[in-house]
Amino acid sequence: MIKVAEELTNQEKQVYEGLKKVGATAEEKMKTADDVMRSIRLPKGIVNNALQSLIKKGYIKRVAREKSAGYFVVK
Repeated sequence: MIKVAEELTNQEKQVYEGLKKVGATAEEKMKTADDVMRSIRLPKGIVNNALQSLIKKGYIKRVAREKSAGYFVVK
């Protein structure tokens, strides 16, 4: 198991671990920001900001869908 890099903020780490906790470890298992928000109990704005940052850093991937985007861990 890969250790979460030191470059992540506490909130990014929480969201990253939250994605793994809800099972979003592959594209076919992706989850929404709401799923992550409920699992880690952080406000939606914080979760969304951390998701965007994690995408930029290459830890997760976003897939646009009809209703809501899905996210999954790639690193």
